[in-house]
Amino acid sequence: MSACILGIDVGTTSVKVVLLQTESRTVVATQALPTASDITDTSGIKAAEQDPVRIIEALNRCVSMLPREELQRVRSIGLSGQMHGVLFWKAKSACDWSNRDFFTPRNTSQLITWQDGRCSSHFLSSLPQPDSHLSVATGFGCATIFWYQRHRPEFLEGFTVAGTIQDYVVSMLCGLDGCVMTPQNAASWGFFNTSSNQWNTHILKTAGFPLHLLPQCVSSGGLAGTTCSDWHGVPAGTPVAAALGDFQCSVYSCMSARTDAVLNISTSAQLTFAMPADFKPPDSPQPASSVTYFPYFNGSYLAVAASLNGGNVLATFVKMLRTWMKELGAELSDSDLYEKLIHSALNQETSDLRVSPTLLGERHAPLCLGHVSDISPTNLSLGHVTRALCRGVMDNITSMMPAEHLQQAGVSRIVGSGSALDRNEVLRQEVEKAFPQEVVYGKNADSAVGVAMVVHDFL
Repeated sequence: MSACILGIDVGTTSVKVVLLQTESRTVVATQALPTASDITDTSGIKAAEQDPVRIIEALNRCVSMLPREELQRVRSIGLSGQMHGVLFWKAKSACDWSNRDFFTPRNTSQLITWQDGRCSSHFLSSLPQPDSHLSVATGFGCATIFWYQRHRPEFLEGFTVAGTIQDYVVSMLCGLDGCVMTPQNAASWGFFNTSSNQWNTHILKTAGFPLHLLPQCVSSGGLAGTTCSDWHGVPAGTPVAAALGDFQCSVYSCMSARTDAVLNISTSAQLTFAMPADFKPPDSPQPASSVTYFPYFNGSYLAVAASLNGGNVLATFVKMLRTWMKELGAELSDSDLYEKLIHSALNQETSDLRVSPTLLGERHAPLCLGHVSDISPTNLSLGHVTRALCRGVMDNITSMMPAEHLQQAGVSRIVGSGSALDRNEVLRQEVEKAFPQEVVYGKNADSAVGVAMVVHDFL
């Protein structure tokens, strides 16, 4: 039997694992589970936190559900996960391997996620200007650490290491005392120069940042270490790649040509294409720009319009309707509501109602919230509103990266993917109206598959 690569994605709402056969480069087994790890915010600081114990429980269950005989043939492991966020832990005591077949977290903080809102615009403006082409936003690891340093310094004194949730898993699997991080995740933290692959240590030190919490940087596609113990049948001593960003891995899984652009609409939404190999990003942040440049592989970059508003907008609409119905004495499940909304919008091919669905603002325009306009007595049906909402999601994305921009970059095809596109034919129709390029589906962006492919190609 052929050897396999274990690909793992630790996402915002779920964990997914795949086994990729090395000879055929095809997926031979896969499992996914929700983490149910969100912690209700009662702090009043707009915190967005998750319980790492629940996340790792879901990860262990997922891996244990894969065929054990295949796990015993795993040649290497790759991890990706949610970017920007930060988890703190104590070196040498951040997990418990006493079960021998799997580890459980201990001596860690909660995971502060990319959705965290504690760093206000006023707070962010008080931070030093980074030596980077990327701006710093709330939810970014370095911004969160600055927040704790200024508001709760005693909290930081309890920990010696910090990283993303996927970096933590790599550290625990390999028994590392510290944390190694790729430029993909480091760039998502802020205060990291992707041209030199260096943290802005002088700038951070001058501002009183706890430098000992910065991970050591290793190349994207590089090795972090080897497993320190057997893990659900995966042998001890198995090579583990340094963790990558879920966004880059999802693109890697489905961008088959440099003339492809990838549109992914899941919880949030991203539209991206590959920049030429000789592209160099600007020397300083462009905070008002809706397009950013993410480090990819081998020194290359992706041009990205990363919207905070995607499938979460539709989910909020469904939640609002369900709440109203409950108050009116009627109840429907989320799935039934989705089905009825999509059906009603399919019968309403156009609408003159205008919905700007930026409920969460955007990183380049945090104060630009959602609004509805051109309301009339004739366009208030569910079909009109759902159609206008789906079109609004696309209008927002194309305002950030216009179709003309893609044409000028030589993009000839849009690869559409993501759970929101999968389940919503109305949204797919609006995608096809928004772009003159060919739109194809079926090559679903999948971070777990993508990271396994990266490990196959690089390690």
